[in-house]
Amino acid sequence: MVFMDGDAENPREPGKPRGEFAPDVTGRPIWRLLLRGLGVYLPGWEMPAGALRVRDGAPPAGFGPPAYLNGDAGFGVQVPDRRRGLEPDREIYVRGREDPSFGIVVAGPSAAIGSRVVDAAVLMRFARRLTFEELVDTGDADSVPYAVRGARAVENAVFLDRAAGIGLCVEADPRTGALRCPLYVRIGGPAERSVRAYGAVAQPVRSHS
Repeated sequence: MVFMDGDAENPREPGKPRGEFAPDVTGRPIWRLLLRGLGVYLPGWEMPAGALRVRDGAPPAGFGPPAYLNGDAGFGVQVPDRRRGLEPDREIYVRGREDPSFGIVVAGPSAAIGSRVVDAAVLMRFARRLTFEELVDTGDADSVPYAVRGARAVENAVFLDRAAGIGLCVEADPRTGALRCPLYVRIGGPAERSVRAYGAVAQPVRSHS
């Protein structure tokens, strides 16, 4: 399903913060897309109030495998399995009309991504493929150019695996196209019904002179 920006309901009021936040992450479109996705696929759950900051050598409580920190590329996750033929749920959102950018929220097993190591490049490639498949009409050749443009215009993607209790978010820099996973998500069990988000801090460039 495809939504224009503003069609989705606003997420419920987030819960209380815990730990040091990463406000540089929560002010971007990828954060808003994450909250929308959580509202769709985890309705009634306690939303994260912010993203707990993750630094090399000093991870906050609850952060660890299967997630890892990959320098300036942000987070990645290691997936125990990969399988073909899986059809995860997905919702597509469009921002802007003259020069639109696309975002997609995908919910399903991580094995559907098709790689045991999921980083920014792998997740964005998967998200763009799903976007193309969602937009194209196999009975209408004229739909192909639009589907191709839509897939290329995906700048934000959220993947949620409720069964595994994890989520990963990827964004593309609108100017350079550089890919990064700035957000990792831990999804609590049915008894807990809460979500914790982690934000990757970009490493500063050090001079070696």
